[in-house]
Amino acid sequence: MSRIAVLGSGAWGTAIALSLDRRGGHEITLWAHSPEAAQEIVDAGENKLFLPGFPLPASIAVTGDYAAVADAEIVVSVVPSEFLRSTMARLAPHLHAGQIIVSATKGVENQTYLRMTEVIASTLVSAGLTLPIGAFSGPSFALEVAQGQPTAVTVAFDDPAIAARIQEEFSSETLRLYTSTDLIGVELGGALKNVIAIAAGIAAGVGLGHNSAAGLITRGIAEITRLAVACGGQRETLAGLSGVGDLVLTCTGSLSRNRTVGQELGKGRKLPEILSGLGGKVAEGVLTTRAALGLARKQGIEMPITEQMELILDEGKDPQEAIKELMLRPGKDEW
Repeated sequence: MSRIAVLGSGAWGTAIALSLDRRGGHEITLWAHSPEAAQEIVDAGENKLFLPGFPLPASIAVTGDYAAVADAEIVVSVVPSEFLRSTMARLAPHLHAGQIIVSATKGVENQTYLRMTEVIASTLVSAGLTLPIGAFSGPSFALEVAQGQPTAVTVAFDDPAIAARIQEEFSSETLRLYTSTDLIGVELGGALKNVIAIAAGIAAGVGLGHNSAAGLITRGIAEITRLAVACGGQRETLAGLSGVGDLVLTCTGSLSRNRTVGQELGKGRKLPEILSGLGGKVAEGVLTTRAALGLARKQGIEMPITEQMELILDEGKDPQEAIKELMLRPGKDEW
């Protein structure tokens, strides 16, 4: 039996906690960002704000106490990217040698352009601590994981033995894990697909059809792969679950918040209005777009779809004009 703490009581964190509890053989603690948020979940018996309709069994402890992570052998971080650094800085004094951290947040930090595992590592170094940190990513809507629908994801660690341990600890009849040592590729695939999903949503919102969607997804994985490889990732990883798999799901699935944001933009709504309507839920692609483009410029990589998304999100560019400019770019060889 392992003691596992899931940091972040949003839909994804709650779904992971439910999946691990359903598997059995673990002591699960779900950590909320405040004692008040934790108490709301306890009182309701479910996460009414982010994942309603799924009763939390008594076997899952819910807390807002930072010290709760001290007893965990495995810590799963599902904190939104914009709050990750500050949250980990407060949690770090309660962490200790011997623990394993699994990052299930998909994003790139603004200004630093660090991946989520790098953000976590930097906060731990500041606290004088070094722990193994890996990434958990793939095509996985929280609702379907909570429902127990079969889902396959990738877990990546530099040390294959640790990846194999997480694979064993998390795998169940409804959750299948594949291992990888390509931390860079797995993380960037999971983060950058959210940007392309916004673009796919915009295409749907303005009324474009299947031809457009297929072209966008294909060229999207091309630019994601270019950047991931430039950063040290492996091309093969981006053809796997955390690359193409996650991209296809997020670009086509109606449960995708990033696609939904794009779809509403395509219909003419303004970004602040769309985000306020998410009810506190996060569309990571909105923040990741700017960071991804900064990372691409740092690496000297061209990302035309991401560039147009930044102009739409940050400068209010007309989506129809952005599509036109993408189509009228100079002709190139596909590879």
